[in-house]
Amino acid sequence: MNDDLQIDLDKDFNELAVALSKMSSPAEISQFLSEICSPAECRSIASRWQLMKLLEQGETQRAIANKLHLSLCKITRGAKYLKDENSVLRREVQKVACKKKK
Repeated sequence: MNDDLQIDLDKDFNELAVALSKMSSPAEISQFLSEICSPAECRSIASRWQLMKLLEQGETQRAIANKLHLSLCKITRGAKYLKDENSVLRREVQKVACKKKK
């Protein structure tokens, strides 16, 4: 990939993050994501979130792979973030897990 294009993509990705951070509700963010992503991309994002929740619940990687029809590579990547104490993804998944326990 061209270096200039990569710099533009990094800039655009950061602009996207800023736009999402300024949205006022989950419904608005959901609508935005469904407008910018294809239905398949939305399902992919949702399945990655689902795999993170299953990992947090203690499901094995192989069980998740069979249940969600995902590659072990994707699941291993998610598991890596759950082990990282500085991971934002880990923090957010744990918030959801705590809500379910209450």
